[in-house]
Amino acid sequence: MKEIKGRKYLLLVSIHGLIRGHDLELGRDADTGGQTKYVIDLARALAQRDEFERVDLVTRRVVDPAVSDDYARPIETLCAKTRIIRINAGPQHYLPKEQLWDHLDSFMDNLLHWLNEQPRMPDLVHSHYADAGYVGVRLANLLGVPLIHTGHSLGRDKRQRLLAKGLSREEIEQTYNMGRRIDAEEEVLANAALVITSTHNEIEKQYGLYNYYDPARMAVLPPGTDLQQFHPPVAGEKIPFARQLGRFLTAPKKPLLLTLSRPDERKNILTLIEVFGESVALQKAANLLIIAGNRDDIRDLEPGAQAVLTNILLLIDSYDLYGKVALPKQHRADEVAAIYRLAAASRGVFINPALTEPFGLTLLEAAASGLPVVATENGGPVDILANCHNGVLVDPLDHEAITAALLSLLDDPGAWQLAAQQGIKGVRQHYSWQAHAESYLATIQGLSGKYHPIPTALPTPHAPRRYRDRAIFTDLDLNLLGDPPALQHFIEVIRENRKCVTFGIATGRRIDTALALMKRHHITTPDVLISSLGTRIHYGQGLTEDDFWADHIDHHWNPRRVRRAMAKLPGLQPQPKTEQSPFKVSYYYDPQLAPSLEEIIKLLRQQELTANVYCSFGQFLDIVPSRASKGQALRYVSQRFDIPLEQILVAGGSGADEDMMRGNTLAVVVANRHHEELSRLMDQERIYFAHQPHAAGILEALDHYDFFNACKVPGG
Repeated sequence: MKEIKGRKYLLLVSIHGLIRGHDLELGRDADTGGQTKYVIDLARALAQRDEFERVDLVTRRVVDPAVSDDYARPIETLCAKTRIIRINAGPQHYLPKEQLWDHLDSFMDNLLHWLNEQPRMPDLVHSHYADAGYVGVRLANLLGVPLIHTGHSLGRDKRQRLLAKGLSREEIEQTYNMGRRIDAEEEVLANAALVITSTHNEIEKQYGLYNYYDPARMAVLPPGTDLQQFHPPVAGEKIPFARQLGRFLTAPKKPLLLTLSRPDERKNILTLIEVFGESVALQKAANLLIIAGNRDDIRDLEPGAQAVLTNILLLIDSYDLYGKVALPKQHRADEVAAIYRLAAASRGVFINPALTEPFGLTLLEAAASGLPVVATENGGPVDILANCHNGVLVDPLDHEAITAALLSLLDDPGAWQLAAQQGIKGVRQHYSWQAHAESYLATIQGLSGKYHPIPTALPTPHAPRRYRDRAIFTDLDLNLLGDPPALQHFIEVIRENRKCVTFGIATGRRIDTALALMKRHHITTPDVLISSLGTRIHYGQGLTEDDFWADHIDHHWNPRRVRRAMAKLPGLQPQPKTEQSPFKVSYYYDPQLAPSLEEIIKLLRQQELTANVYCSFGQFLDIVPSRASKGQALRYVSQRFDIPLEQILVAGGSGADEDMMRGNTLAVVVANRHHEELSRLMDQERIYFAHQPHAAGILEALDHYDFFNACKVPGG
């Protein structure tokens, strides 16, 4: 892919669910819904534009006999300029999105490795949903490119709805990992250059719940509809799916009330059946067709879907709706458009009775097919019907209102015809993918000019690096200091292996205090010194500073406002000027008096301050730019030295070391660690918890990983 001047490379990131370029398994589970179709259609639509040289869609690779082999293919071509790229992360088998959080750092590192093998880096990153947002923030920050984000659905809104259903916060956290999801969403909102939403309702009612809510950085760009696939019925058209209805319906030629969704309680299908069962007029005027995913045996479905489908059958029986309701067990993805046309040809109505609908893609598909709609007044349908004027909004819990709305279209041919025509016209005007792509390009215009991507070729930090294919990075405190004999042994090991290993120190200390400490304890000068919590990087004996890194992290950084926000908090005492720096604001932290770390982060978010906050050893609090941390600096150095993260051993002992250790690095936590701060790493892969403290723990890890026996010096 040779770069064409002025044309951009866009990287779309959508991690969970099952994504492929054909026969999407929509409704297979809660993770394989509208988002998977959205990102595929978006990738194709944007690739049609000359402004983009390439559009790649990145997702998680799945190797699992329970799903199609398609999801194991590393690369799938969608069209000439578009591919699906599948990246390994965690176990190979399919995982629900709630179980992916511990594997996202590995996804990020594997994605970066893949990008390093490509002819160019992306100019823009567009993440979809919170998990991809977590990855997108780190990738965009490391590359210095704009992050665009689409949330699709949001954690705070979902948590409110789950609490309203009677679930406790503990149950919600255990089931949905909601705390990590909301933290990721806040971080995305703090770092994204642009947030794309489908409706105005989404901005006000959902993003308005977040501390980093900033409508100035948000744009409403409703998704498009494939107008070649979804179109009105053709005169005399024979639709094979109609044969499936004959075994359900005694009067199959009646108009069809069509509802199409996952068998999810929030889709409110049960209320629709109650409405139909209670209305003699509706039963006389129409049949009810329920398309609720695919199933072989209800008992094999996950509990939520199993409960919904079981209750559907119980309600059909309770109201004795046999012969009036069709509930097919199977439908193919390529049959969906024909199902809409079948309902439109019968002069039926599409009904979306969801308790809330973030957007309502099915409403657009129905409208494009010439099918009038009745839809929930909660969420995206408000915008759709305001643009298309093709139906009626209803309270999804008001039985009488739903009945009246359906009958107003079924019983009045003129009203039906007008709604059908306006829906076709409105979708073409407002919701085509061509219109979406044009709006997308207009919205992102000028984003790149505000960012300065890291050059693909930076000056070589020091000559000997070409002989070194691995590295060791360690903190000073807790790790190297505390056991002089073990430290001396560690230094000897480093000297013996200098031909093949780069030695680095990553410390929260300022460079001057770090150097003084190293001199006092006779610690070898490192090849790389990362100081002040990842805000400064120096190389070699001459301690040459990486000026590009300093410029890179000075992005949305406002230390004066940070100090002002912290000034009145109890339990925080500014550290001496010797420990402060232009990119690090540091305090002594008294956990008995001061707010918790979570509360301090929340305060910064409420002040719309973009920064990273770290607590070390339970008593030091440091605030640095959002692009700075030990982990981000380490990954930058890995890029510059061309050393794979899988061949870097990282030693840590406090909370400030955590993001160095997550992902693909080999890691060791020394036995004298600060237990509470690193407790979340106990179950992480590639993290070894040493039995010995200080430098002895690092030496133990070198043996555990057989670190040097696999070390090969090129030409040696």
